Amino acid sequence: MKILVISSMLKDRHKEQILGIAKKYNAEVCFAGAEGEAPEAFAEPDVIYGFGMQMAKTQKSLKWLCVPSAGVDYLMKPGVFANEACLLSNSSGAYGVSIAEHMIATSLMMMRRLTEFYEETLDSHWGKPRAQRSLWGSRITVLGTGDIGQCFARRAKAFEPAKITGINRSGNCPDPVFDKVMSVDALDEILPETDLLAMSLPDTPMTRGILTRERLWSLPEGAFVVNVGRGSAIDEEALADCLEADHLAGAALDVFQKEPLPKESRLWKTKGMLITPHVAGNLTLEYTLDKNVAMFCEDLVNFAEGKPLKYGVDRKKGY
Repeated sequence: MKILVISSMLKDRHKEQILGIAKKYNAEVCFAGAEGEAPEAFAEPDVIYGFGMQMAKTQKSLKWLCVPSAGVDYLMKPGVFANEACLLSNSSGAYGVSIAEHMIATSLMMMRRLTEFYEETLDSHWGKPRAQRSLWGSRITVLGTGDIGQCFARRAKAFEPAKITGINRSGNCPDPVFDKVMSVDALDEILPETDLLAMSLPDTPMTRGILTRERLWSLPEGAFVVNVGRGSAIDEEALADCLEADHLAGAALDVFQKEPLPKESRLWKTKGMLITPHVAGNLTLEYTLDKNVAMFCEDLVNFAEGKPLKYGVDRKKGY
């Protein structure tokens, strides 16, 4: 078995971790900083851990692609895999800590109006106190109750909100952090009772455009929106209209329908908009990188022993 690891971020301890498992199964491992740097001997690997999309398109011998991202919408298009039977796994479960912290941070930045104070300090201006909001007593709705949504809810719970409601496909979630969990069919019912809407949805046919103009306007006046899932979930023009009309108090977006966000996008200048360039997750946090590698190693054992992948992607569901 030949394993190609494509990453420029792995530390020596990560490489040793992978090599240790590979040795148990007589597998060869090659580490490359980028896809085009793989040597000829690994031109047709059995396994790729990393962003090996170009090789996946051409190598019919590829048996398993493990990507270090949580979202896999870019791999759901026709023609991505030369071998349609190639297994696909992702790293959903590695990013909860990092992204949940980002969600808490941006929520507090908006509610405590920290961006306004910061902008004033850039002009050496000593600002005046102004009305602020709090996570305490807020009605929080978490749209998407996977690893990220659960991690966020557990952290938000410490701020003693009025309630935290989870929304997902089934209406069930094993994590008791939610005061109640409802199916997505109840979204129109819960939005008017939401002070903070925290979104962490994958990109699927069901989630695209889920936050429509009508649903945005159904949120209470002064509500906040945080989105760290996929930009396709929100009507961006409608969101900008709601902010400009002072219906919503703020929106923190880390993801957008088109990335990088075009310079001509009105979102850059929209009042109450907090923009970050898709940096809530990534592998920039050491914990995330360690967890990511550990998950691959766990499934490498499963793959070598012919067992189902623990972090395998259901291509019909898109996650």
